[in-house]
Amino acid sequence: MQSVSLDDIHDAARLLEGVIRHTPSLSAGWIEKQYGIPVSFKCENLQRAGSFKIRGAYNRIARLTEQERSRGVVAASAGNHAQGVALAAQILGIKATIFMPNGAPLPKLQATIGYGASVKFHGATIDETLLAAFEFSEQTGAIFIHPFDHEHIVAGQGTMGLEILAQNPDVKTVVVCTGGGGLLAGTALAIKSLRPDIKVIGVQAEMAAAYPPSLAAGSPQMLPRMATMADGIAVGKPGVVPFKIIQEHVDEIRTVSEASLARALLVTLERSKLQVEAGGIAAVAAILDDPDSFEGPVVASLSGGNIDPLLLNRVLRTGLATSGRFLMVQVRLRDQPGALATLVSLIGEMGTNIIQVSQSHMNPALALSEVDVELELETRGFEQREEILNRIISAGFDVVTHY
Repeated sequence: MQSVSLDDIHDAARLLEGVIRHTPSLSAGWIEKQYGIPVSFKCENLQRAGSFKIRGAYNRIARLTEQERSRGVVAASAGNHAQGVALAAQILGIKATIFMPNGAPLPKLQATIGYGASVKFHGATIDETLLAAFEFSEQTGAIFIHPFDHEHIVAGQGTMGLEILAQNPDVKTVVVCTGGGGLLAGTALAIKSLRPDIKVIGVQAEMAAAYPPSLAAGSPQMLPRMATMADGIAVGKPGVVPFKIIQEHVDEIRTVSEASLARALLVTLERSKLQVEAGGIAAVAAILDDPDSFEGPVVASLSGGNIDPLLLNRVLRTGLATSGRFLMVQVRLRDQPGALATLVSLIGEMGTNIIQVSQSHMNPALALSEVDVELELETRGFEQREEILNRIISAGFDVVTHY
C-alpha cells in the first residue's frame, strides 16, 4: 500500500478545481469575545452535498479507468460519504450503488437518491454496512469506494488543509472532526508538510472514539460498541491508510461528550447562524470545553451540515438544557380543581415562559387522588432554573424529577 504525499494532495486540488467549492473560513468572533482566543470556522457544511466528502470521493472516482467506470461504483455510508459518492458519480456519468445502515437520517437518504444513486439498507452500524458493500463489490464487479481508507480519498480530503493555510496564514492550531480519519489524515499531512509549526488536533465523540485506544495499541482497533448522536463520525475502527499518517503527523486526539456536542451545535447555530450536524461540530465542542488549552489563531472544521430535522430538535433541546436555558420538571399534584392553575400561576409570576404542559394518570406509583404534571420551561440560565425549582418546592409541591 503506497503512502500519500503532499504532491498527491496538490494533484487532487488541481483535479477538484471547478468541481468543489472553496468553502469560506469565517471568524467566530463570539468565541474570541468570550474566551479571548481567535477562532475561525472552515465551513465544509457549506460544501457541495453538505460536507467535505465530495473532495475525496471525486478524487477517487475520477481516477478510475474507463473499464472500471463501466462497472459502476459502490459505497457504504451513514449519509455524507453517500452523498459525496453519489454526486461525484453523477458528475462523471457513472452508476452508483450506496449501502446505508438501517435508520440512516432521512434527509441524507433523500439527497443521495436525488443525486441519482441506488440505495440499499443493511446493518445497524457503518461497519456492518461496509461488509455488505464489500460483498456487493465482489459479486458484481462494482468498484468499492471506501469512505476513508484509500490514498486517493485521503489526498482529496487533504485539499481542505491547503485551503486552510491559504485562508489563514497566521493559524497556530487546526482542529478537525474525526471518524475513520480520512479528513484528519489528509489535512494533517498537508499542513505539517508545509507548516510543521502548526499544531493539528483531531476530535472524536467520546462514545465512538476508536483512535485513542488504537494509537495506544499501535494499530487500528475495533471498538466493542458505539452510542453517539454524531452518526457522521461513528466509526468503530480506524482505516489503515489514515492511521499511519495520523500516527506521524497529528499532535493530539481529544474526545467530547454528547452534552458538549449538543451545546456546541446550539451556540454555533445561534451565534454564527450556521447549521452543523453533530459529527461536524466536534471540533467546536472541544474548543468550548477547554478554550485555554488551544493556541490561537485556531481554525476549526465544520465538517458537515446534513442533520435530520427531528434529530436537530432533540439535540437543540439537549443543548438548551446543558446551557441552563431549558427545564423539564415533573410535579406530583393532588388531582383536584385549581391545583394545576396554582402551579402554573406560581411559575408565571417568575416571568418564565411555559413551552408545554402535559398530565398523566398512568404512573403505577400514583395514588388515585394524584396526577403527574410535566412542564417544559424556557429559562434564562442555571440561576433561574434553581430559583424556579426552589420556589416550587417551597410552595409545597412534590417535585418528582427534573432535568
